[in-house]
Amino acid sequence: MTLKEVKEILGAEVLVGEAFLQREIWYACGSDLLSDVLAFAKEHALLLTGLTNSQVIRTAEMIDLLGIVFVRGKKPEHSTIELAALKGIPLLTTRLPMYESCGRLYLKGLRGCSEFGSNA
Repeated sequence: MTLKEVKEILGAEVLVGEAFLQREIWYACGSDLLSDVLAFAKEHALLLTGLTNSQVIRTAEMIDLLGIVFVRGKKPEHSTIELAALKGIPLLTTRLPMYESCGRLYLKGLRGCSEFGSNA
């Protein structure tokens, strides 16, 4: 699924990184706990979170996340958006809560970063 499809499914607004919407997303991770993101995120993953501080961008950079979606209509400060732009990390925001955002993406076929298979 592309980031552009994620944007459409979630009715999201792009805060920065419009040029990266063709990125292919293989997995999604929904979490407000960055240590879990560091532990469980996979290659070609998208992060959905309610956290808007610069540590989210730093975490995404460390593990090569392909984008971040802020849930519940949250938007980071301008300095955080600038940092994401500098690092080439697209940021989106959706009015949907975390649970519904993850559910909509899962129903459209985007797999989670869980270690468990579909039979778990």
